Amino acid sequence: MNKMPAGLNSRDRILWAAATLLGEGPGAALSVRRVAARAEVSTGSLRHHFPTQRALMDAVLPIVYDLVFSDDSIHDSTIAPRDRLVSALQRLLAPDGAKTQPREDWLTAVDRYARTEPTEPVRAEYLALERELLRRIEFCLGVLREEGALAEGDDARRARYLMTVVTGLSVAQAFPAEDTRLQTEIEVLYLAVDYLLGAPGIAASPPSSAGPEASGATV
Repeated sequence: MNKMPAGLNSRDRILWAAATLLGEGPGAALSVRRVAARAEVSTGSLRHHFPTQRALMDAVLPIVYDLVFSDDSIHDSTIAPRDRLVSALQRLLAPDGAKTQPREDWLTAVDRYARTEPTEPVRAEYLALERELLRRIEFCLGVLREEGALAEGDDARRARYLMTVVTGLSVAQAFPAEDTRLQTEIEVLYLAVDYLLGAPGIAASPPSSAGPEASGATV
């Protein structure tokens, strides 16, 4: 376990403790008692700074993801917009420097979040993870939209669409495959990105849930 840096105030100690617990693997529990014990603060002190599980997760996840998922390349206009967005999505599947074990990671996640009805803290934990990933995808979409590479539209809906694609690919990583996994993932990500960016021959927006003849908001 990493040693706590010296000189941190109580709030930063809590954030450090929560971040190191998350770093121990998928589904790592961020219970009040575990975080407080690692931060060497009282549970009352933790609740003073972070009254709810959501408040704690929303504070610590940007710190963790800033270390793992760099957004710098999305601003590099020398790279084609579609390539930048695909690269950002690839980092969600294989974070820089992370040692991933897809099958083990998914089994751990299923055990924690899906095998039984999750407790309220566990549910809040999962939703916070999802919110942060969606926020990062929306950020990338916003950069491309401001450049004019992406039409005006509902970035939250677009992010949910891309997140669904990434989730499907991450599940597929846990199973045997005949084709080269990396090439398949890249091809699927480009199809999804081109769908949003309106590449030649690709629809600029998905069909409305009411059917192909119904009009709907642009994605």
